[in-house]
Amino acid sequence: MREWIALNMTPGVGPRAAAKLLERFGSAEGVFGARRSELESVRLRPEAIESILARDREAQAESELERVRAMGADILLLDDGVYPSLLREISDPPITLYVKGAWTECLDQPCVAMVGSRRCSTYGQNAALMLARDLAQRGVTIISGLARGIDASAHRGALEAGGRTVAVMGTGIDTVYPRDHKKLAGEILDGGGALVSEFPLGTPPAPQNFPYRNRVISGLSLGVVLVEAAENSGSLITARLAMEQNREVFAVPGNITSRNSFGTNYLIKGAGGKLVQQWQDVVTELPPEIAAGLLPPPLEKKSEKNLVEQLELVPDDLTATEHAVWKLLSTDDPAHIDALAASSKLTVPELSGALLALEMRELIRQLPGKCFVRKM
Repeated sequence: MREWIALNMTPGVGPRAAAKLLERFGSAEGVFGARRSELESVRLRPEAIESILARDREAQAESELERVRAMGADILLLDDGVYPSLLREISDPPITLYVKGAWTECLDQPCVAMVGSRRCSTYGQNAALMLARDLAQRGVTIISGLARGIDASAHRGALEAGGRTVAVMGTGIDTVYPRDHKKLAGEILDGGGALVSEFPLGTPPAPQNFPYRNRVISGLSLGVVLVEAAENSGSLITARLAMEQNREVFAVPGNITSRNSFGTNYLIKGAGGKLVQQWQDVVTELPPEIAAGLLPPPLEKKSEKNLVEQLELVPDDLTATEHAVWKLLSTDDPAHIDALAASSKLTVPELSGALLALEMRELIRQLPGKCFVRKM
């Protein structure tokens, strides 16, 4: 194990270089037993060759493993039997995976990734929340990247359903990024999910780390759902990586005038993305033996409501005032409190009381600037 961890910590050895080394020498142990001329034939960076020959990372690897286990985590190696089989299939799998949480239980379920814009719309947030929740309710593990926006909504949707979700990080697993997602990371662990990273402890959120993270997100999954993505965004790159990895790619249609919808609409238009409006659109494209275990039995299919029907359902036991306010709200167009007051003809105390009651029942949520939307 020490040699694998040391190789992952060797400066100048990224995923592609590691893949070349393992192809040439067969294992991490073989890499550290190689002669200079053999290493030079792989065309490594000079600093990588010197580090491997000096074996200067092996003592550090011992300390790394101790620190990881002290925090209740573990390190999986590429040649381990417990290494994720789907991830091993990609062209440049991580040679080590740092994992914390109920990792095995998460991968025992079918995994679907959900990614999208950090600067997403209310519509995008709600779509990710609903789809992740509906999939997680049916035993699908939701994979995402712990970023703001769509990633966070996907994780939260799975947690709301009491399901499992995995956060793939572009930092060490001891370094949550963004910092204000430390609570979310804790909720993922407490909810039976897991944190995953290929990077050593203490690795900061450097920009070059996130493309590597993205290939792991798609590599762990049977399919990737894209919810809002601008042109040339990291999320669109993840979808392209998924196609290269022979994964299913799905896209939620978006507003044609929004830059954040370019990626999803582009995929649907002709780049191979399958349009998604509800959870069944994802499940029916998974391998038949998996889909059969997730789809509702035939007798239950008649009671399934599509997204539009779900949004029109009037909650039970609302007062007349609460019902009037709820009907004025939508899931994707935030309404300011002044506009609600004008439309409802309610007094300020009446309107405030109705909004508070609806928030307490988790039927609506308040956005910055005293704006409100329905929760999906």
